[in-house]
Amino acid sequence: MNSMGRPIRSGVGGFADGVKYVFQGLGWVARNPGQWLFGLIPALLALVLYIVALVLLGTYAGDLAAWATPFADGWNTGLRETLRVLLGLVVFALGLVLSVVTFTAATLAIGDPFYEKLSERVEEDLGGVEVVAELPLWRSVLRSLRDSVVTLGYVLMFTIPLFFLGFVPVIGQTVVPVLGAAVSGFFLTVELTALAMERRGLARRQRFAVLRADKAPALGFGVLLFLVFLVPLGAVVAMPAAVAGATIMVRERLAPQLPVEGRAHA
Repeated sequence: MNSMGRPIRSGVGGFADGVKYVFQGLGWVARNPGQWLFGLIPALLALVLYIVALVLLGTYAGDLAAWATPFADGWNTGLRETLRVLLGLVVFALGLVLSVVTFTAATLAIGDPFYEKLSERVEEDLGGVEVVAELPLWRSVLRSLRDSVVTLGYVLMFTIPLFFLGFVPVIGQTVVPVLGAAVSGFFLTVELTALAMERRGLARRQRFAVLRADKAPALGFGVLLFLVFLVPLGAVVAMPAAVAGATIMVRERLAPQLPVEGRAHA
């Protein structure tokens, strides 16, 4: 049981608990529409930046393919152009995949002050939490950027091999999508729970340890959000609810028994 007297479930039950926290986050922003609008600001800014980046990638994907295949310059024109078109499509598809798995990290880094405040308001609404020490804004933003870069490194370590395995017949259409959703979902939860866990004094390694020790709800929460984020504009609309739900999950399930020792510095 956790410190609130609720049984801790693993497996399918724990996965369902993670899904439940997504809906609790949606419920919270539905009751607080002003906070939902407040949380949309950084998500919309990140969306604009990603659209510009994808447009540029689409515009220059052919040039990148030509640069990467100088050995094909002497080939038959049709064969050379076919290779470069296919490679350009692969580059753009990889960019789309990376945009999905990195959007949350980028949005949280851009909107750290917004989501910090939103997460605090969720805590206050549920009874408050004592914070002994606050980081200055500039240090908070730097911390968010640093942790996002580290998490992104882990994401890329899994996502890029899975992307290319996706072209393997059979497993690329069955096993790989499931593994991809699980990996992306887990790291979405890592990013989204960071604010509430740091409020309880957990540094990055400690946060990973907490989530690894109770993976089922972390996966349930993150996989559902990953699927929502695949829907056009889903990540923008759902981001405030995702932050709220992650805060509730940390408070009730992941780290309710941990005393607050001030903001983590590592």
